[in-house]
Amino acid sequence: MSDRKSDPKIYAHKEDLGVFSNFKYDIPAGLVVFLVALPLCMGIALASKGTVDEAPLFAGLLAGIIGGLVIPFISRSPLSVSGPAAGLIAIVIAGIDQAGSWEAFLVAVFLGGLIQIGLGFLKAGTIAYFFPSSVIKGMLAAIGLILIRKQLPHAFGVDTEAIDLNFHILETFAVIKEIVVDSHFQVGAILIAAVSIGILLLWENNPFLKSLFFLPGALMVVILGVVMNRFLFPGMGEELVLLGGQGGHLVNLPKELVDGGINGFISQFVFPDFSALANPQIYVIALTIGLVASVETLLSVEAVDKLDEHKRQTPLNRELIAQGVANTLAGLLGALPITAVIVRSSANVSSGGRTRMSAFIHAVFLLMSVITIGGLLNMIPLASLAVILLMVGYKLARPSLFKAMYQGGWNQFLPFIITIVAVLATDLLRGIAVGTMVGIFFTIQANFRTAIKVVQEGNFYKITFDKDVSFLNKAILSKTLENIPEESRVVIDGTRADFIDKDIQEILFDFQVRAEEEDTELEIIGVEEIKPMKIGH
Repeated sequence: MSDRKSDPKIYAHKEDLGVFSNFKYDIPAGLVVFLVALPLCMGIALASKGTVDEAPLFAGLLAGIIGGLVIPFISRSPLSVSGPAAGLIAIVIAGIDQAGSWEAFLVAVFLGGLIQIGLGFLKAGTIAYFFPSSVIKGMLAAIGLILIRKQLPHAFGVDTEAIDLNFHILETFAVIKEIVVDSHFQVGAILIAAVSIGILLLWENNPFLKSLFFLPGALMVVILGVVMNRFLFPGMGEELVLLGGQGGHLVNLPKELVDGGINGFISQFVFPDFSALANPQIYVIALTIGLVASVETLLSVEAVDKLDEHKRQTPLNRELIAQGVANTLAGLLGALPITAVIVRSSANVSSGGRTRMSAFIHAVFLLMSVITIGGLLNMIPLASLAVILLMVGYKLARPSLFKAMYQGGWNQFLPFIITIVAVLATDLLRGIAVGTMVGIFFTIQANFRTAIKVVQEGNFYKITFDKDVSFLNKAILSKTLENIPEESRVVIDGTRADFIDKDIQEILFDFQVRAEEEDTELEIIGVEEIKPMKIGH
């Protein structure tokens, strides 16, 4: 068996220095991520509308470009992709209103980046290690289900602006009614989606096609979608089939970018209004952005590391510094806040990305396409892009994952399922919080069972403390001692415990008194002198 860490053809080694030897994998993966990122960057910007001002559409695209061009050269995350995040939409909307303008809000983004840099130097990245594996897998599965839910309408030719990471049960039923009952769909979109799914499945299962690294299935899906829409459908009746026109089901870059070239691109930059530093609300918004963006980044990176078949681990403190640098630039140039994002990162993994260069390449494609071929991009059907995301969603929430988690036992399956339900019902961060609390409950419960062991032979009981015994074990120890009948022989062995809480010692003292009254023979080993807890004087 070859050493994967020493073979640059299959593995970029621990420090990710083999990035240039993996271009044949990273270029097609970067292209797929670009196709996924383009509509997401614009959609997140469209959704970020406050009541007093709104984020320009360009701000979403610029965030994707900065996230890809800057972060890979500072971060050592091999597979994560950064850009504007749907999970920050609510913060952006509220922040713009509190700041009073988009330019003032950019000051908070800049300061939020400085906070992230500070968190990185303070080594706050280790917080990611406290999230249970079952919760991270539940988050991934929930995002997969959300992707499927959000993209299915586009596959039927129904445009929805809801790109936030919420499931919205009532909205889901409304969309189903619109498609099934009201027959509001486009035949062209359905045909494009059906053919696209066939192409992706063929590419996935055909070794010859998979060997054509510079012809990824996602690219063929997009090319065929454009061809079908532009050249095959008009003869079938434009009013029924052809996508496009006013409000058409196509990518829609703003006219300034499409016609302006490099000058149009530069003219879209918006600079922060630093006079907003006098507004105390700016610092509250900045702290919120810094903390929430950091947590979302750590969760995404931890999840993507689990998807990595080579099981590389990202230096989390360095990742926070990289994200902070990107957000300071985002604030200075007029972009939305940036985090590591799971959807684009998952697309990167599923498309065969090997190193952080795939994230950089996706940003190069994004930058060059916006500057040079905006008109061509506007010919891409959303149905084609939807199918790419549907496949990503399926891989994240594949049935085999649910089966494996169930077979892992209830202490794995319940946190997994509850995390999924909580994320679908609320949002990403609150769902993770609920799942983590459930995971902690099962961890404590497991500690109850393993910290204290009881062996019984007739009227002989041996109680062994196998690890640290704290107040959390009071209930199980009290119940065990209460069930010991009179005139028994009891040995309590604490020699293997590194720590025995005073609360536990008090329970042992009470049992010692009871044992004398009930003629129970008691021997306590490895526990310091037991004394009653004094209350008052």
